[in-house]
Amino acid sequence: MKIAFALCAVSLAAAPAWGQAGNEGPQTLALEDYLDWEEAGSPQISPDGERIVYTRRRVDAMADRWASELWIMDADGGRHRFLTEGSAVRWSPEGDRIAFLRPVDERPQLFTRWMDASGAESQITHTDVKIRSFDWAPDGRRIAFLGEVPFEPPLTISLPSRPEGADWTPDPFVTDRLNYRVDRQGARTGHDHLFVTPADGGTPRQLTEGEWDATLRFSGVGSGGFDWTPDGRYIVFDGNREPDPTGDDRVSAIHRVSVETGEITTLVDDGGFWGNPAVSPDGRHIAYVGHEPEAVNYPANSLNIVSADGSDIRILRDDLPDTPGTLIWAGNSRGLYYSMNYRGSTQLAYTGLNGDTRTLTEGGHRFYLASMSDGGEAAGTLSSPVNTGNVALVGRRGRLSTLTDLNGDILDGVTLGRVEEINYTSPDGTPVQGWVVYPPDFDPGESYPLMLHIHGGPHAMYGVNFNFRFQEWASQGYVVVFTNPRGSTGYTPEFANAIDNAYPGRADLEDLLAGVDTVVARGFIDEARMYVTGCSGGGVLTAWVVAHTDRFAAAASLCPVINWISFAGQADISAWSFNRFRPNYWEDPTNWLEHSPIMHAHNITTPTLLMTGAEDLRTPLAQAEELYANLVRRGVPSVLISMNREYHGTWSVPSNMLRTQLYLREWFERYPGKEDGDSGGSEGASDG
Repeated sequence: MKIAFALCAVSLAAAPAWGQAGNEGPQTLALEDYLDWEEAGSPQISPDGERIVYTRRRVDAMADRWASELWIMDADGGRHRFLTEGSAVRWSPEGDRIAFLRPVDERPQLFTRWMDASGAESQITHTDVKIRSFDWAPDGRRIAFLGEVPFEPPLTISLPSRPEGADWTPDPFVTDRLNYRVDRQGARTGHDHLFVTPADGGTPRQLTEGEWDATLRFSGVGSGGFDWTPDGRYIVFDGNREPDPTGDDRVSAIHRVSVETGEITTLVDDGGFWGNPAVSPDGRHIAYVGHEPEAVNYPANSLNIVSADGSDIRILRDDLPDTPGTLIWAGNSRGLYYSMNYRGSTQLAYTGLNGDTRTLTEGGHRFYLASMSDGGEAAGTLSSPVNTGNVALVGRRGRLSTLTDLNGDILDGVTLGRVEEINYTSPDGTPVQGWVVYPPDFDPGESYPLMLHIHGGPHAMYGVNFNFRFQEWASQGYVVVFTNPRGSTGYTPEFANAIDNAYPGRADLEDLLAGVDTVVARGFIDEARMYVTGCSGGGVLTAWVVAHTDRFAAAASLCPVINWISFAGQADISAWSFNRFRPNYWEDPTNWLEHSPIMHAHNITTPTLLMTGAEDLRTPLAQAEELYANLVRRGVPSVLISMNREYHGTWSVPSNMLRTQLYLREWFERYPGKEDGDSGGSEGASDG
């Protein structure tokens, strides 16, 4: 029977949870609390270890955006106060100034501020180049920055003179590049190159040039980046100076450019994918991360060092569970500090030049290193099931302290859902880790709806960080289940690479469903009210799940890939897309088709909502439209939502986060239970 209906505009007022209307219970997290939400980012500790400046982001409900400010505090959390407008702050080497970015006419410019009583601020760049990142020179007299230099057009024409006052159509966008667009930016308009500018203002001088990017733009090995040598003579950077014209983005080398002459020397170039270089304080070594040339989609990353002249390459750690974050050398140049993801947590780690590794923090949290003082105090952000993301400090003796409580006013008196780790075994014996968020008033004697939430990537990791959306779902009476199926990082390279050339497929599907079975077996889940959702890679797997089982009452596939062949030509990461399966689809399309949800869509009977950002360039709207058209044509209940002002994802705009939660809630509540006689089984789960 064909069912026709439309989702009307939803109210942004929160509705009562199922089974809770009229009942007295604990005060829980409300959706409208998000309009006052705040986040801490990239805390920078002064060289003397006495002060911390960080980027404080807050929801600006009136402008419907995130606003950024710089705040400052003492290193013990005292005298916490607003400093100035801006973001991406860095201390000067002497600690007498900070540099930061502030938009001027919607373009980021570099500013400095003296950190004495004067607080004098100066705008030191007035450039049309789009500044992406920057770093102080060791002498504090210069600042290097990465900026986008416009492309030369591949094809030009000369139009006849326009009649005076004529209103002609704007010139078209013309490209001859494979990766010619960038999500959250639009059309790609230039290459990234290094510049140096005087720290007291002046004209920036371009150091690198050419038809290539200085530093990695599409990096799987950290953020990509550059670093000064201690003598200030060179800048070390990553990237591919001889990019493949076919757009293969799996090659990156480590280079050095002379600040005086612009001469470039390549230090590491073996065809591997290397990035995020960091120069030791004594100038003798350069640390970097990445992997050697490999055919698989998730090669094992390693932490390496090379001598400053490019000789004596050594591996300090290989087969890492994930990519190290923010490499920072110890002051004595004997080792490196970094953040490392492992089994759902993120800890501060240290590896010496002899390869010995220590984990300096422990517990159920995620600590992201951002900076270190000369004395060895590490500043970063900390999140946990009850910590919404705050500034934290790891002292020289390893003591971890949380210095801010940005959303404490919102959560005062609020009962959050309890988060429990689960560990279970997939049908083929593979151990899998996951978590359950319980409703705040959970009673094991009651029956609850279940929501399976699937992460994207696919090479990513769910963990123990605070998740507003999951907590809000729990406050509405859902038991939220989220797991790290095969393909996830933070375990072993073999675990992450288990889906190579087979994504989505049997392994990740069985891992997800086994997690659901584990929770269902506890006896408090209403199996007629189970739902599945996810975005990006999670949207892919949501579509895959409902194509291989009918046990869920409804699904919401957000920003999915539905057809791997068409996706390869539509996405802003076309080079990445063409590497998903082997061989190429024009040689043999078997894998490309077998793992495309569209080829299994005829099996879907589950009501399925599709939602994608209207400006999404990573998983374009056309992907969701392919599945939507199939479902509507076959009479399966489906709704397509194109979210305005959104690139990849559906909740970067504050009001869109509210809409995403409410549309999904409205959709799931339309299907409050499967009818008697529905199988509820997982027939076909082993296909693919």
